[in-house]
Amino acid sequence: MSEPIKESINHPRDPLHGVTLESILNQLVQRHGWSEMGRRIPIRCFQFNPTVKSSLTFLRKTPWAREKVEGWFISEM
Repeated sequence: MSEPIKESINHPRDPLHGVTLESILNQLVQRHGWSEMGRRIPIRCFQFNPTVKSSLTFLRKTPWAREKVEGWFISEM
């Protein structure tokens, strides 16, 4: 008898599996800076006194904005 095939650790249908929102924000800030993020996704937490903490709070409560940030991150993978 052969061994059962183990489920893949990678999730090909979910490119964000295992990637935290904080990690996504930190990488986008490092690559583009807050001003470019505020230009591409015009939300106050990116435009006025931006911090990762304030952005995380807003994005966790605002699904449409989180989708835009995650979509931008995925497009650069």
